[in-house]
Amino acid sequence: MERPISPNKTISALMDNVENVIVGKRNAIGLVVTAMLTGGHILIEDVPGVGKTQLVSALARSCDGIFGRLQMTPDVMPTDITGFTLIDPTTHSREFRKGAAFCNFLLADEINRASPKSQSALLEIMEEGQVSIDGETYTLPQPFMVLATQNPVETYGTYHLPEAQMDRFLMKISMGYPSARDEKEILEKNEQRRSAKALSPVVSCEDVTALASLANEVRCTDSIKEYIIALADATRKADFIRLGVSPRGSIALYRASKAFALVQGRDYVIPDDVKVLAPFVLAHRLILTPKGRSAYGSSEDAVAQILNTVAVPVK
Repeated sequence: MERPISPNKTISALMDNVENVIVGKRNAIGLVVTAMLTGGHILIEDVPGVGKTQLVSALARSCDGIFGRLQMTPDVMPTDITGFTLIDPTTHSREFRKGAAFCNFLLADEINRASPKSQSALLEIMEEGQVSIDGETYTLPQPFMVLATQNPVETYGTYHLPEAQMDRFLMKISMGYPSARDEKEILEKNEQRRSAKALSPVVSCEDVTALASLANEVRCTDSIKEYIIALADATRKADFIRLGVSPRGSIALYRASKAFALVQGRDYVIPDDVKVLAPFVLAHRLILTPKGRSAYGSSEDAVAQILNTVAVPVK
């Protein structure tokens, strides 16, 4: 018999535990937990040294999950990610050696430094949740989540992620620099050698699966569904956007809104959930026209403009 789970207490305990290491980034932690509850993946675009690796490691340890890391350099092979089959020369028996993807939380560090072939292997795993090698299919552990990072400043020796691959990420977020007060606390914790390795699990992977089921049951009214569709449609019709949001983006925003509502302690979605998540879920799926880049500068600002023009449901 499964033990009952209190979503509010469980999610708060999880986020509080991660905050023992990641200081002043509760919003970012909330977004990562939201993605985790949808079974989605996150691209963290930020400069080095702001805690991306620590965040993934802290989440994995807090969930009692397996943490895997791939340094996505140009020499990383697809088999490093998926695994490979060995043939014993004596017995001729086959043995499968698992790749880095066989974990619960996989950090793909600097994903844009890996070759397109390796990027494709990783993104295929993200989509399918399984690995197929030599005619055999191997299911990845559950929950499974990829947190990929890339440096937005340095472009030398990198490979651009095509839009079709960017679309596989549920969200693109940025952690940003800490405030002066938070950075002082970071220095003090560093002095005390407080890191993700010192964290103890507060939830199990089974709890995460149960929370994901509860997130799927969160209520969303027809008016909010229509609001999500209207936002997606507005990106397709705007003259400053060359490539708008596909139905996959609408589904991502819908699922993320339900999970975000649960993270906020509710069993129903409100319009503000959609508005908060829209820049993180939709912006990386857009391509602006030259006019759009000139007027808004970034896809996030373009989404903000869309949010200002689409009517918000009142019930």
